[in-house]
Amino acid sequence: TGYCSALATGCSALSMRATWRGLALLVAATRALKPVPRRAFVGGATAASVASAASAARALDFMTSASGIEWADAKVGSGQPYKSGQRCAVDYVMSTSGARYGSKIDATKERNEPYAWTLGDGSTILGLEQGILGGQGIPPMLPGGIRRLIIKPELAYADKAIPAKNSLQVQDCSVGRGPVPPNAPERSGDMGAGEYQRFKNIYCNQNRPYQPDLVLDIQLFGRKGG
Repeated sequence: TGYCSALATGCSALSMRATWRGLALLVAATRALKPVPRRAFVGGATAASVASAASAARALDFMTSASGIEWADAKVGSGQPYKSGQRCAVDYVMSTSGARYGSKIDATKERNEPYAWTLGDGSTILGLEQGILGGQGIPPMLPGGIRRLIIKPELAYADKAIPAKNSLQVQDCSVGRGPVPPNAPERSGDMGAGEYQRFKNIYCNQNRPYQPDLVLDIQLFGRKGG
């Protein structure tokens, strides 16, 4: 299939990143901020669709920052970049580079709830803030732009996998830096929203021996009044 779990098959981090650079990244997907699940290629891809995907992926130029973030712009925005201390909002598609049963975790557009915060206030993972503000070799995003970020655990959710002091297996994933999918049960008796459960299993799980890279497709909104 071309996809694998790092523990189950011994795939290297390098090969997983190469996979994400290739088939999984479609300009059409980032442009519309619609996730492209792994199984779409496994189950129903034609030679033409795979060729189209590969061609679109090759059009994006991935770079790696000094901090280890990989990034590529599907669309460059316009206007003035944001600065620390300013309020900003993004739509995102959150995925992972190391899930056995599908890569997509959450998408704000599906529930019409953009993720908003004040840059530099400590509420948001460093990799996302650096991807917007720039630094370490990454240029700042401009309003209206669309960018893919592949973020190492150290700049994402590594802190959420640290065992709780009381040694309980159930951890509160809402504590710490976001974004975190909402945990609102869809039906009576549910443990919580499916997006939250997927996130918790991958990035807030002290029993998981590793954390895969976080993949974020983000669209940056413009500031009101300019």
